[in-house]
Amino acid sequence: MTADLEAGRPPHQLRPDLWLFPPNRDCQGGSSWWLQRAEESVLIDCPPLSRATLSFLERVTVDRNVRIVLTSREGHGRLKRVQDHFGWPVLVQEQEAYLLPGVAQLESFSEQAQTSGGLRLLWTPGPTPGSCVVLAPGCSNLLFCGRLLTPLGPGRLGPMRHARTFHWSRQLLSLKRLRRWIPPDASPDLASGAGLGALRGARLVPFSGWEVDKESS
Repeated sequence: MTADLEAGRPPHQLRPDLWLFPPNRDCQGGSSWWLQRAEESVLIDCPPLSRATLSFLERVTVDRNVRIVLTSREGHGRLKRVQDHFGWPVLVQEQEAYLLPGVAQLESFSEQAQTSGGLRLLWTPGPTPGSCVVLAPGCSNLLFCGRLLTPLGPGRLGPMRHARTFHWSRQLLSLKRLRRWIPPDASPDLASGAGLGALRGARLVPFSGWEVDKESS
């Protein structure tokens, strides 16, 4: 599989349990993440398919329970080739499962889901029909928000309307629902699935950096 792949760059480690892959050209420059947990490690969206990506994943997944979670159709990339190589199960919201014909061990959910390792998922349509977010509670304390929240500037995320947006008003409703869904005592760091250049530095955004003014527009 690797003979036809570019060398690529390995992901950047941000925390002992978290890595960020280089921007994926197959996903409009989007961001994918690797979260390593004792209960269940997870690949959030498809990283760039390169020798560096495969080498990293082969190294860190020895004797680990692994799952791939897709936060929207814009994070699919070349998923089938990655899944063919590793054989990990894939979890996606049911509205977009049809876009992955031939992917083995494909699982889908409707409104909400919880994995065996304790990750919680919520359907948040708007950016695409099957957009979702992934909450990693406990010591991970992360919210992978896909394209629902986009970098607006250093330390700031918020909704952004663009030509690919599926349904803007539903996206704003999804954000309000997400606010209610997050436990009141939780303030997870935010990890966007969009391009992160606008952040100009730190790749994770504190929960306080979620801008809400656009949600009522």
